[in-house]
Amino acid sequence: MKNFPTVSTYQVLKNRKSILKNPLPFHHRNFERLGDTFKVNIGPSGAILFTRSPEYIRQVLQKQHKKYHKSTLQTRDLAKYIGKGLLTSNGEHWRTHRRMVQPAFHKKKLEVLLHIMHAAIRKELERIQPSESKDMLPLMGDLAFQVVAQSLFSRDDIQSEMEALKQIAETNQNMLIREMRQPFMNWWFKLSGEIKRHLSYSKQARELLDTIIQERIVSASEKDDLLDMLLKARYEDGTSMSRQQLIDELLILFTAGHETTANALSFTLFLLAKNQKQQQKAFNSIARVDLNGSNLMETLPQLSYIKQCIEEGMRLYPPAYYIDRMSIKEDKFGDYTIPKDSMILLAIYELHRDATFWEAPEEFQPERFDPSVKKDFQEYYYPFGAGPRMCVGNNFAMYEMILVVAEILKKYELNAVTKEVEINPLITLKPKEVILKFAPR
Repeated sequence: MKNFPTVSTYQVLKNRKSILKNPLPFHHRNFERLGDTFKVNIGPSGAILFTRSPEYIRQVLQKQHKKYHKSTLQTRDLAKYIGKGLLTSNGEHWRTHRRMVQPAFHKKKLEVLLHIMHAAIRKELERIQPSESKDMLPLMGDLAFQVVAQSLFSRDDIQSEMEALKQIAETNQNMLIREMRQPFMNWWFKLSGEIKRHLSYSKQARELLDTIIQERIVSASEKDDLLDMLLKARYEDGTSMSRQQLIDELLILFTAGHETTANALSFTLFLLAKNQKQQQKAFNSIARVDLNGSNLMETLPQLSYIKQCIEEGMRLYPPAYYIDRMSIKEDKFGDYTIPKDSMILLAIYELHRDATFWEAPEEFQPERFDPSVKKDFQEYYYPFGAGPRMCVGNNFAMYEMILVVAEILKKYELNAVTKEVEINPLITLKPKEVILKFAPR
């Protein structure tokens, strides 16, 4: 990749403290200075290619996706904490389990889950007291976690187990971020026993899930929830998933399923609180919609402006703000050659704010996603990824977020106590603090 514009190892080391805290400003300066695609030298271990080019992003995710795999950031580094499931595997292993898990998220199955999801949302939102101010991320994190837990297990008596699982997920994520942003310290992380300690936390999480699975099997009860669907899933030879594989998939559904949703909801609610005109329009659009109906799937299309607000929130603050890939074959992009075994980071955050493709890209304008007028954003809008590896739970997440925002706006007018949100880019894009005041309508 020698012909690409280059950021030197010296520049990386010089900015290492700011990169560890938040790498996005450093990369943005490089995009503005070097163009849409450049490489970053990271010392003896090689170079990483960064791109916000919509043509190349589409090539990697869709047109030439067979030439690219998930990188070792996920298949090795993340996998050691949450196992080898859909998010952290490649090749035939991934294809086989995608075929098994996909049916659990078909719309007909989601119709069954919608009422479980809705009940969990309402129960968690009861924690809001009228006229109080709350930090959105902890609230939305607990809410999204309970939605996933209820959708998986349909149980109210495992609160302590779920809280322990949530704590382990957050603790291990923070450790992984340190490993990724301070690779020169990995020898110390191993020598000091830090990695070993966090792997023991993962073992505890697996034991918790194993107990819950065993209790379901022994009870012989059918709940029609996600655990039932995964227990019934079969390989082509008629066999079921191993216990280890089932736990891997559950861990990944927990980790990916609650965190990205909590982040997206926190940012969207902040944007609505900051933009009172759009918030009022959102309330007006749902004021007469009955959220108590027996068929929620028929109600969801009536909440189209709420969906637009969420889509715009995910444009400005995409949870998967970078997507990683590794080239497994040589590829061509314009005049450039992408060698085999090249590490590529697709800068979704940058693409979503590129003025070349978005009018007033820094402004919150849900109207741009109006189905009757919106342009074809397919080539430069990737809130759930794209291609064969597009997020398997995208509809589940969108339904959940629509119901949460609609339920909140029905009862409360939101006002921003936090005036500007500070982002915290970890595995996913988080806000550091989003304090909103809930004024009763």
